Amino acid sequence: MPRIPARSKLLFIGDSITDAGRDVSGEATPWGAPGTGRGYVSLIEAWFGATRPADRIRVVNRGTSGHTVRDLAARWQADVLTAPPDWLSIMIGINDVWRQFDTPLRTDLHVPLAEYRATLTDLVSRTRPQVKGLILATPYLIESNRADPMRITMDAYGSVVRELAAKHDALFVDTQAAFDAVTANTHPMTLAWDRIHPNTTGHFVLARAFLSAVGESA
Repeated sequence: MPRIPARSKLLFIGDSITDAGRDVSGEATPWGAPGTGRGYVSLIEAWFGATRPADRIRVVNRGTSGHTVRDLAARWQADVLTAPPDWLSIMIGINDVWRQFDTPLRTDLHVPLAEYRATLTDLVSRTRPQVKGLILATPYLIESNRADPMRITMDAYGSVVRELAAKHDALFVDTQAAFDAVTANTHPMTLAWDRIHPNTTGHFVLARAFLSAVGESA
């Protein structure tokens, strides 16, 4: 399993789960929080700082609350391509699905599966040659009932991520499977009141899945 090399710049991009209240810079600051936020990105940054301090891995958070893959495409040049990172992690798709269920009449906010696939494919295809390593993570719904309509839809979007990871030599993070393993023994509301935005335990589930994907043991 590849490990992120010393002195790498590791950039995370996504929605509110990645954002998690980050500082505008998205990086560690002299005054502490929020820096990289209060979610899984900050936990990953803390892991590298505590276990590999000599390697000086620079973690950057470019998550933005409420965003879909459509929004990522609009800011891709500025947030990713202008100063490409060594390693890039993409986790997007939750809002693409969620808006179809919480605002069903606002079809302008919905991102259909075909558009999601085409847009994410374009971003990955253009960016993969410019980075040393790519990490693709599925969207998720913290819901153990796999017959739930939103869970069914989220799984379909997650399948797109799995396909792209295999096609573009990217590390794959199955965040849905990570949550499923925990909800086999506890109710989803112990991890996220709305089945989407994790508490600290839920963010640790995500951080652990990411760290495992890049060859770290957490």
